[in-house]
Amino acid sequence: MKVKIKKGVKSKEFNLINSWSDVTLETWLKLIDFETGTKTEEATETIAALSDIPRQLVKELALSDVAVIMSKIGELQAKQDTDLKRLIEINDVEYGFMPDLDSISLGQYADIETFIKNGIDKNLPELMAVLYSPVKKKNDNGVYIIDAYDGDIRLRAEEMKQMSAEQVQSALMFFFALGKVFSEILPLYLMERLKETKTQ
Repeated sequence: MKVKIKKGVKSKEFNLINSWSDVTLETWLKLIDFETGTKTEEATETIAALSDIPRQLVKELALSDVAVIMSKIGELQAKQDTDLKRLIEINDVEYGFMPDLDSISLGQYADIETFIKNGIDKNLPELMAVLYSPVKKKNDNGVYIIDAYDGDIRLRAEEMKQMSAEQVQSALMFFFALGKVFSEILPLYLMERLKETKTQ
């Protein structure tokens, strides 16, 4: 998206993101950090991160121009696609969202729980690295098999920073909706398993 900025008698066009899918997780994490500052800092850093407008020029913009640009960014974020992206590609590697959440391992669940407890904003790449794994095999019907989880996600977490913020947000929405169901079902399931173990 183009934005025209007039300074004195001259005006110049700059590029602003076209959609929320243009924003990487790495950039989004920076934007989240800026939310803890003042509204002025947040606006300056957001516009600088999501456009090619030089930071110094952003600081010289009229408040009305800043409001228009921030409004456009807000509209793009509101229009994002919230459907879960089960398959994504990063640097020519295809990753798949856990195809069968019923078979989530205890290690995956423990890691997810830890990342959420330690602050989801600080651990989004790691959380995505647990939820998405490289695809080993897939057929034409969209059924796929991912690599087994071994707990070593350091390199994959770095790769996940290139996910789009849109992909991350749709995965989080799906996972938390499912997590709510899991939190209600898991204690009941564990009690049933405990009873079965005692009777055996």
